[in-house]
Amino acid sequence: MLLTKEMLAHLVMNFFIAFGVMIGGALIGGIGAFLIGKPVLSEIFSLSNSLKIWAIVAAIGGSFDAITKIESGLFSGVHEDVYRTLAMLLVAFCGAQSGSILLRWIVGDPV
Repeated sequence: MLLTKEMLAHLVMNFFIAFGVMIGGALIGGIGAFLIGKPVLSEIFSLSNSLKIWAIVAAIGGSFDAITKIESGLFSGVHEDVYRTLAMLLVAFCGAQSGSILLRWIVGDPV
């Protein structure tokens, strides 16, 4: 897989999009929990677990496009698309996991 400047920029963007969805979604959800009278820290902790898949999907730009690229790459013999899509998924997962770890570190374990 040839790592071009554009591909590296795309991977960095995917990481930070997933990271931002995790941090922003959980913190804004915590504000919502405060407004309705739920415990804020435990709600942020819960949201950090449930938002991870949505952060990955948001970072790769929709799940069907990524699955289509993997399928076309596998069956047409062009493995470059498969490697790029898997790299994007891995980087998006790392961004979501980093956001989740940061949120857990900030709020502790409010169980």
